[in-house]
Amino acid sequence: MGNGTERKTRKKRRKAAVIVLGICGAAAVSAGVFLRTFPGFYEKPEELLVHYMECIEQKDYKGMYAMLSDESRTAYTEEAFILRNQNIYEGIETSEVSTEVLEIKKHKSQVTVSYQQTIKGVAGEFFFENEAAFVKEKGYALRWDDHVIFPGLEKEDKVQVSVQEAARGEIQDRNGVVLAGQGLSTSVGLVPGKMREDTAGDLEKMAGLLGTSADAIQTRLDAKWVREDTFVPIATLPKISELDTLTCEPEEETQQNQALQDALLEIPGVMLSDVETRIYPLNKSASHLTGYVQKVTAEDLEKHEGEGYGTNSVIGRSGIESLYEKELKGRDGYEIEIIDQDGNKKETLAFSAKEDGKNIQLTIDAELQQSLYEEFREEKSCSVAMNPYTGEVLALVSTPSFDSNDFIRGFSEARWSELNEDKSTPLVNRYRQTLVPGSSFKPITAAIGLAAGAIDPNEDYGSEGTSWQKDKSWGDYFVTTLHACEPATLENALICSDNIYFAKAALRIGAQPLQEALDKLGFGREIPFEIPMGISQYSNSKEIDSEVMLADSGYGQGQILVNPLHLAVLYTAFVNDGSVVKPYLQYRETPEAEYWIPGAFTPEIAEQVKKGMEKVINTPEGTGYAAHRENVVLAGKTGTAEIKASKEDSGGTELGWFGVFTADPNEKKPLLLLNMTEDVKDRGGSGCVVEHVNHMLEQYFSEQ
Repeated sequence: MGNGTERKTRKKRRKAAVIVLGICGAAAVSAGVFLRTFPGFYEKPEELLVHYMECIEQKDYKGMYAMLSDESRTAYTEEAFILRNQNIYEGIETSEVSTEVLEIKKHKSQVTVSYQQTIKGVAGEFFFENEAAFVKEKGYALRWDDHVIFPGLEKEDKVQVSVQEAARGEIQDRNGVVLAGQGLSTSVGLVPGKMREDTAGDLEKMAGLLGTSADAIQTRLDAKWVREDTFVPIATLPKISELDTLTCEPEEETQQNQALQDALLEIPGVMLSDVETRIYPLNKSASHLTGYVQKVTAEDLEKHEGEGYGTNSVIGRSGIESLYEKELKGRDGYEIEIIDQDGNKKETLAFSAKEDGKNIQLTIDAELQQSLYEEFREEKSCSVAMNPYTGEVLALVSTPSFDSNDFIRGFSEARWSELNEDKSTPLVNRYRQTLVPGSSFKPITAAIGLAAGAIDPNEDYGSEGTSWQKDKSWGDYFVTTLHACEPATLENALICSDNIYFAKAALRIGAQPLQEALDKLGFGREIPFEIPMGISQYSNSKEIDSEVMLADSGYGQGQILVNPLHLAVLYTAFVNDGSVVKPYLQYRETPEAEYWIPGAFTPEIAEQVKKGMEKVINTPEGTGYAAHRENVVLAGKTGTAEIKASKEDSGGTELGWFGVFTADPNEKKPLLLLNMTEDVKDRGGSGCVVEHVNHMLEQYFSEQ
């Protein structure tokens, strides 16, 4: 026997599982007369051998039986022959069979053909030498017994596949903190022999506690493999550690889980058992980022045939779990053995060692990820945090959120409905969307205008109050602003966030030059990042086709839609001499900046816009002054975006934005943080976002 390379396969997997194939030999039958239709006459036995072996790949066991000699057909029924071959060949997941004839020996009563056979299956590729005997009837026919399958295989032997399940790789943060990995959960199950005779009431009670139905539980109890002493798993719950319960004030979720488990244990026959499962220690804080795994479906097995998935496998459904599925999943190990009737191993036919999945380490800072989630957990929001000098993404948060652990343990119908019907849409990943940026877009307009020579930073555009239109051709439409500035220069317009100034600036730039500049800044194309993000746009029709639309675009309205990570990345130009850094998520020991858009602006323009953004944070008149700090120089921009069904709509909602970054390249803990929060109308607009972000900054810089 020999072992070859491993092969990706589709297989029913259990950790350290043993699967027995072809439990008994093909049954012998009494002699009789057989009528058959032979598929073809072979003048040479080696031709028949090759054709017989080709039928294995085609799973044509009936055709194989038709090639047997009369004597063999008398000894083995067609049904028993098919069952024996099917169980073994399909049990080891035979995908390819190749046969090389080595020698032909002729005797008086038969011809013996020696051959080498190579089989690809669940344990990879293996080969062996064998021989088959043929007798002359109308043509040649195969004298069959079990050794034709494998040499040394006898009628009462079994072929057994042992499985060693590969461990799925961990997802870790930059410091090795586990975001997704192997852990313990509590399996709730029933032992039939310990249940009461009248189970109806107990099953109803159990179903009520677990959010399922008594019929669903009964279906599991009725499975063919269930015995009186079998533990039949019904549900999976979070593992409660002794430490959790001994704290002065256990968390409400821990108390509820403890009460649930106590109530379940009161039902006769219920047992709790620790089981290894995929766990997500950050719970809701990182679920949109990590994603989750689920058991494979029949569709998955068909789609990923030959890739090592079995009916008990899990597969990444979203987030990093899906993105790095191939690296995380690993490869199970298999051993194919011949076992005699006494249960002793006779021979190992093939062996492949397991390969555990690789760990994926991210640039994410778990502490910052959790802090951002906790700060915004009650909001419909998203946050992006990154190192603006290296491109390392430190946090990606979407709130409200779901708990990835629930996808492992299973949802009750009520909980699944609640999640799907929740108006705050916790299943929606907001940081992957494109959104109206409002005034957070103004630094981009400023840089484009300066680069085009359309903006003189010292020119006073004239104070227009809080309402302005270019001329009567705009009809009833006016650009409005909350904060008029005087003199109306670029720096003051940034500090006060004057919409009118940036509407005028956009008109001076012009539609075509603005479109071309935005195209160069990545609008209309994907961000080079591991996780696919929404594609930013400046128009639904790819054209800014009116003066009003052009004016509105200047202050981030019109039809401008921006992905939050994209906007954050564009802000990095202001601390990198005008070059836009390339964001990345997979950790590197030595971070080194790569540039997505080198030289997007000149160093002089980048510095000028950055100085204006510093004053947004550090002058009392600035819209971001609430985030001012004495120990760290910050720069940033607020934004309040109106979401209306039409220009006449007065009942629309508002999005609040705040992007802030450390302006000093020598800062010990460099950070760029951008947040978008929905429904800020009548709550202070972007001011409420600044308040939240300021709490975060206090935590982040508290150790300095």
